[in-house]
Amino acid sequence: MRRIVQGLVIAVTLTAAGTVRALPPGSSLAEESLRLCLTADERREEERHEVFARGRDLAEAALAVDAKDARAHFALFCNLGRRLQSSPIPHPVEVMRALRAMDAALALAPDDPDVMTAKGALMLNLPRLLGGDPHDGETWLRRALAADPGQCAARRYLADVLVQRGAVDEARALREACPPPVRAPLTDAASRAREGS
Repeated sequence: MRRIVQGLVIAVTLTAAGTVRALPPGSSLAEESLRLCLTADERREEERHEVFARGRDLAEAALAVDAKDARAHFALFCNLGRRLQSSPIPHPVEVMRALRAMDAALALAPDDPDVMTAKGALMLNLPRLLGGDPHDGETWLRRALAADPGQCAARRYLADVLVQRGAVDEARALREACPPPVRAPLTDAASRAREGS
């Protein structure tokens, strides 16, 4: 179960790290849900579970209005995956919901580089029993880069695959095109607001 959650976490990390560039289209509810997922790290750890639950609820509300809202499916994937990441014992039903949300986002936005990157990361890290396939993962990452050569998360994941294979020069070229991800520190105002000052 831990390896499954690790695969979800790695795929979700690209969204949480702020590397999302060209999200699939969707509603304002889906956008707010995704915003909660992407900014949850600005909250205290004990508040994050509630933030992810709120994000999940917003994504589900968006999907109740329009089941073909690709951004809502992607936001649901993000919130479920991040919530699973923080759970000491991940529930298998929630894992499967996250995987279904990713597949739905991909079906609705098959050419979206962020969705393709997340799918590629999942394929690289999930066990084969749940559909993991390193070859397919690499294919998804290459498709993401064909759609958006500046997709840094896809470049980093693909570079890792290439290093494992011994293609160090190609990996280096991919990594050099993108700076390492940087987390912006909280501002003093945001820190005070978090602490209730």
